[in-house]
Amino acid sequence: MAGKPSIVFAHGLWADGSCFSKLIPTLQAEGHEVFASQHGLNSLESDVACVNFTLNHVPGPIVLVGHSYGGTLITKAGTHDRVGALVYIAALGPDEDETSQQHQAQFAATPVFQHIEVADGRLWLKASGVPDFCGDLPEAEQKLVLATGAVPVADLFDQQVPGTAWRTKPSWYIVANNDRTVNPDLERFAAERMGAKTYDVDSSHVPMLSHPDFVLDVIRHAAKAL
Repeated sequence: MAGKPSIVFAHGLWADGSCFSKLIPTLQAEGHEVFASQHGLNSLESDVACVNFTLNHVPGPIVLVGHSYGGTLITKAGTHDRVGALVYIAALGPDEDETSQQHQAQFAATPVFQHIEVADGRLWLKASGVPDFCGDLPEAEQKLVLATGAVPVADLFDQQVPGTAWRTKPSWYIVANNDRTVNPDLERFAAERMGAKTYDVDSSHVPMLSHPDFVLDVIRHAAKAL
């Protein structure tokens, strides 16, 4: 494994590390040490801390990959001194003075947010919203996504911690053209603002599950840059 960067993944809302299950075995077989942060969506601070202790566990240099809200996490945790590259997958990329919600509110709300309920202080994705989240997956995989997703605290997107790694670290960005969860216009804006190498794919919000080979190629590009 000498000379191969490590890969660390950060998942988003209504997900856990298993959302990268179609990427991890291939990257491991290619010689990378790979970990997925298993943060609980209990607070932004605790989620960033979880990503950081995962970064501490693997050798550098590191490619840090975030999906959706995971983009906020890699923006914060990516200031870690051994992170050499950032990969955003249909992800948020807030600036230093923005919360995730302020970043998202600059663009039209997406259909998935018509299928949310708040219970026990958590934001639950209803089954009726799954097609807007991962509608290009087979039905059995959509059910698995719903069953394994971590559920965020209701005010998670309004929380803030410091850090804007994309201002100093090279970035790669995958825009999901058919995204009905994060607005594709937000994705394009974020990618342009961070000066990322940008790749478009005709995918739902979960290209790592619906187009894993495409996503693997982008991660490989980032890893080769290190």
